Amino acid sequence: MDRMDHLEHLDKHLVDELAQVARETIRDELRQQTRKQRRKATLYAASGAVALYAGAAVALAVGLALAAVLPDWAAALITAAILAVVAYLLRGAARPHAPGTPHGRAEMAADRAHGAAPPVGPGNAPYPPVPSAPPTPPGRATAPTDAPGADTPGPGAPAPGPLLRPDRIDPENPHHRA
Repeated sequence: MDRMDHLEHLDKHLVDELAQVARETIRDELRQQTRKQRRKATLYAASGAVALYAGAAVALAVGLALAAVLPDWAAALITAAILAVVAYLLRGAARPHAPGTPHGRAEMAADRAHGAAPPVGPGNAPYPPVPSAPPTPPGRATAPTDAPGADTPGPGAPAPGPLLRPDRIDPENPHHRA
């Protein structure tokens, strides 16, 4: 039994040493990745600061060019308005648009024109096409339309015929209003 206790001690020691090596290896990997990401973030911050100064220089040049032909206050006002419009356009370009908004519809049309897949709903099922007009309940008259196929009933729609009146409803045939 003394030999088995010795082997158990060696096994436990080996497992502890292996766990320590694994922890150190993972820690070193994380340190290297952190250094790389820190360097990349520093470079992005520096490029952003330089771009800010470059934008200020361009704004100054535009203001000075306008000041040559306009009063100084008008040149400064026009420069500020140009910068505000550019900032608004950049903000709009960075913000995602919902599919129902005009920008979202334009994006979806552009995506379809370039062969992009249609948006998908829950479970990656494609959204059904949206009808151009809201549905009307059976038995109600609709305004005439020039849309092709508008005069033919869709699948599952009742055949055109006389309107159902309460005195003509068959009590044996249940109907549900949902």
